[in-house]
Amino acid sequence: MQNKFGKLFAALTASVILATPVFAAGKTYQVATDASYAPFESMNDKKEVVGFDVDVLKAVAAKGGFDVKFINTPWEGIFATLSTGDRDIVSSAVTITDERKQSMDFSEPYFEAKQMIAVSGSSKVTRFTDLKNLKVAVQTGTTGDEVVQKLQGKTSPNIKRFESTPLAIQELLSGGVDAVVADNGVVINYVANNKGAKLKVVDDSSFAKEYYGYAVKKGNKDLLTKINAGIKAIKADGTYDKIYKKYFGNK
Repeated sequence: MQNKFGKLFAALTASVILATPVFAAGKTYQVATDASYAPFESMNDKKEVVGFDVDVLKAVAAKGGFDVKFINTPWEGIFATLSTGDRDIVSSAVTITDERKQSMDFSEPYFEAKQMIAVSGSSKVTRFTDLKNLKVAVQTGTTGDEVVQKLQGKTSPNIKRFESTPLAIQELLSGGVDAVVADNGVVINYVANNKGAKLKVVDDSSFAKEYYGYAVKKGNKDLLTKINAGIKAIKADGTYDKIYKKYFGNK
């Protein structure tokens, strides 16, 4: 009897084990980010990439059932890492534009932005058109670069391009340019945290609204679906609002 029950128990146990589904761990995606764009992405003292974009994408990944690993990647050439397969996602305060959509796919928007001007406290600049004949610093290849080109012309010698917005702002502080044009979140954050620099911001209503999205390789619908599901989930349960408040205060 004991042998029969023993065999029966073993058989039942085996059947349960076989019937139990095995859940694979979520895939880890490599994320390219230019960590020189506080408060969206920057490096902390531990050489870790931190910031608003990082917190949002980590929350998105948790909801979407995947993991992410952030890799500091220079802005110039950052999008090429998608086509080469070196990175799976670009998360770097990337504005969704029709031109970029031709070579990569974007998630649903996760942040609304616009361009803003930084000038010295004594500057007489009050609107964007005042920059027509002034020296302006921008980050290469950004929408700030694009709007200044439209104002001054693509070949204007008055446009000075830098690898990062902080470098552009340093050029303003040293007197090398009259203004910096960059995303509002970055400009406001820098001015607020560097009172001694005696800079001020100029907000021009002519600047169009922009929307940040996460970029993936053209045609990667599977990853895009996961990201969009995560974005929808964190906006629905209040997670997004908590992260937003941490960096920018209440909406």
